[in-house]
Amino acid sequence: MPETVTREDAGGVATITLLRPGLTHQSRRELLDVVREVAADGSVRAVVLTGTGRAFCVGQDLGQHVEALRGDAATSLSVVEEEYNPLVLALAGLRVPVVVAINGACAGAGLGIALAGDLRVAAAGAKFTTAFAGIGLSSDSALASRLVHSVGGSRAAELLLLPEPFLAESAAEWGLVHRVVPPEQVLAEAQTLAARLAAGPTAAYRAIKTVLATAATDSLEGTLALEAGLQTDLGRTADHREAVEAFLEKRAPRFTGR
Repeated sequence: MPETVTREDAGGVATITLLRPGLTHQSRRELLDVVREVAADGSVRAVVLTGTGRAFCVGQDLGQHVEALRGDAATSLSVVEEEYNPLVLALAGLRVPVVVAINGACAGAGLGIALAGDLRVAAAGAKFTTAFAGIGLSSDSALASRLVHSVGGSRAAELLLLPEPFLAESAAEWGLVHRVVPPEQVLAEAQTLAARLAAGPTAAYRAIKTVLATAATDSLEGTLALEAGLQTDLGRTADHREAVEAFLEKRAPRFTGR
């Protein structure tokens, strides 16, 4: 039974909650296990990822990190490759939409994890920071790549080189988060959004995620070929036929994910 992460399912939405703000060996392993369980569960049609209290996730637990540095620095830094990378890949690889409910402070690897989701709802006034340069490190958790794709290379350089805090409102202006709501409404807003997605054409969402994953780096020809193949597959789905029939009958479609 995980001690640092919980999972609750309702209406096809799996809500994953981080119980501690700092990431430890235990919390990273448990989060990875839960994400993999969700990925293998065919009943899950959307995911919400959130935190508790005043923080979403502030990245590495520095207390544990300092203890490791004092013991074996090489081992302490191997966690990026052995623990953070598999976690980010698992989150990015989820085939259903992922809504991140940023209930509070979001820093370092926590920001990288938040950006691994598809849509983000943030608490008004929540503080964000890249953090890494402030402790003499470069980024991990694909943060550099996510920032470049989200806000462009120029602002990404500023945010990483000058790791000053910024608020959710600025994050929304820059496109890092999609909605800013009062803190007490963050989880409900994210779950409502996830429920809407769970009731939608999940095969189409999966295809959209597939195209978006490489759209920034693929050639025009590559994107066109990928879109054509996916569109051909989607054209054979029951959801597509249902949506077309519903349009002609002037009613709302009833998607089943098939």
